[in-house]
Amino acid sequence: MNASTSYYRATATPYAAFAPLQGRAHARVAVIGGGFAGLNTALGLAERGVREVLLLEREQVGFGASGRNGGFVFAGYSLGEQSLLDQLGEPRAAALFGLTTAAVGRIRRRIAEYQISCDVVDEGVIWANWFRDPAVLRERQQLLTRHYGVHWQWLAEEELRHRIRSERYHDGLFERDALHLHPLNYAIGLATAAAARGVRIHENSGVLSLAREGLQWRLRTAQGELLADQVVLACGGYLAGLQKVIDRAILPIATYVMVTEPLGDRLDDCLRTRAAIYDSRFAFDYYRALPDTRLLWGGRISVLNRSPAAVQRLLTRDLLRVFPQLAGVRVDYAWSGLMSYARHQMPQVGGDGNGLWWAQGFGGHGLAPTCDAGELLAAALAEGDDGWKQFADYGLDNTWRPFGYLAAQASYWWQQGRDCLKTRLEG
Repeated sequence: MNASTSYYRATATPYAAFAPLQGRAHARVAVIGGGFAGLNTALGLAERGVREVLLLEREQVGFGASGRNGGFVFAGYSLGEQSLLDQLGEPRAAALFGLTTAAVGRIRRRIAEYQISCDVVDEGVIWANWFRDPAVLRERQQLLTRHYGVHWQWLAEEELRHRIRSERYHDGLFERDALHLHPLNYAIGLATAAAARGVRIHENSGVLSLAREGLQWRLRTAQGELLADQVVLACGGYLAGLQKVIDRAILPIATYVMVTEPLGDRLDDCLRTRAAIYDSRFAFDYYRALPDTRLLWGGRISVLNRSPAAVQRLLTRDLLRVFPQLAGVRVDYAWSGLMSYARHQMPQVGGDGNGLWWAQGFGGHGLAPTCDAGELLAAALAEGDDGWKQFADYGLDNTWRPFGYLAAQASYWWQQGRDCLKTRLEG
């Protein structure tokens, strides 16, 4: 197993590294964070003709959750559709959900427009039922159709098992308007597109301090200094430590991913679909076939950012529960990544009215929501648009770290225990 890098980093598109910030500079907008939220904001600004946009990344583009995730692209948020409906009512819930539906389409268009090579597979996503009871799937299918105008196709057990060669599942829902991709290469593609449109990107440029001075913000890095009219904080689970009220509003939570050796014909013994798959438990498995016949497998939610060896042990056990026919398979890569969760399980997108903006808390559903967050902030900064206020109900609630970690882990264990009990009772 390669413990030094992820599969994504090992297969990343080569690009000329962006030089660190040196000396003094000025920007109309400074974006802190080179993940999807920051890149989408910067690109959205450039597409609107905004000049003097500068993006600072502490490590490399896509270093954090954006370059470590499962690569699923679908609509929705970490907060479920029913809870969103209960909290906001149908018109507002549908409008927020619609932002992510539009974002999926925008991701498709950007891949095509900017010719981003990111192994995109536009073959949908399957939600596979871990349990025998079909009620949860039927209720969600009806809810999506009735209140959100979205139709997911029902897959009976025979049809599902034709596509997924496992006796672990019983039925499923197929979301056709979804895709999956190589997330790090997509991030690199966004950065390349933004740079081509005039955005100045600086890697290895961690921001050491951020302070309001008069009508501007002063940002300091190890080798440079930047004055900016507006600042966007988009650091996710990899906290910048620059604004306590923003940092304390999220919990960095780990999830785990591994990639097998190339399976060749053995892949057909497991999957006869190009769709990505996740299951109906709270802490679900998620997986997809890669172009070189490897299987990418992810899952678990934890406050612990485990070692590659520990990730491999945990996920291999999960893999064999679903596909025992893969016993003895070699794992070539394993890694973890930090997602940013808010207490309310919704993205935090907003501004303080004084030139400071933020986009964080995407809770493991980041590809589409980061795209729409970037569009909302770009429209706000470039055009004065107030669409970002749709997220006003989901503010910077304090997560009360470290006690928040204990609460999050306890909630996870409770949900996991409930799912285990239900599995045992079904036999």
